[in-house]
Amino acid sequence: MRHAFLALLLLAACRQEMAEAPAPVAYDASSVGHFCMMQIAEHGGPKAQIHLEGYPAPIFFSQVRDAIAYLRGQEREARILAVYVNDMARAPSWEDPGADNWIAADAALFVVGASVTGGMGAPEIAPFGTEDAAARFSAKHGGRMMALAQIPEDAVLSPVEITLPGSN
Repeated sequence: MRHAFLALLLLAACRQEMAEAPAPVAYDASSVGHFCMMQIAEHGGPKAQIHLEGYPAPIFFSQVRDAIAYLRGQEREARILAVYVNDMARAPSWEDPGADNWIAADAALFVVGASVTGGMGAPEIAPFGTEDAAARFSAKHGGRMMALAQIPEDAVLSPVEITLPGSN
């Protein structure tokens, strides 16, 4: 009887935790990047959003690289409930990653080390919902495919040279 009670408690806790994860939110012209405080819709490349406990709206990131740095960093405002990234397999283009084609970051396949830059001009980590799309992107732009947990620290936390649009 005691084991059945413990199993019910664990099941209830799992259901409560699953219910806490909010759905992704489409960004719009008023959505700003957490680090840069710029409107993310004005910049190309994939975006990310992180939902925090006690916050009514997600915090957005102009680059996926920045969101992963936030996840790996020590300073956070609250417990993380959900992390979503643009599924670039369903994006209209690199310049228009889509406002509502989100995938859970832990379900995405990332191309790391590709010859692409994100919305803030830093090297970008490109997320995909399918292995086929990630492989095609990697064949064209270089880089290696990996899961979120496999992305090395130096891919998100090392200093990089920023390439601003129009600068050569």
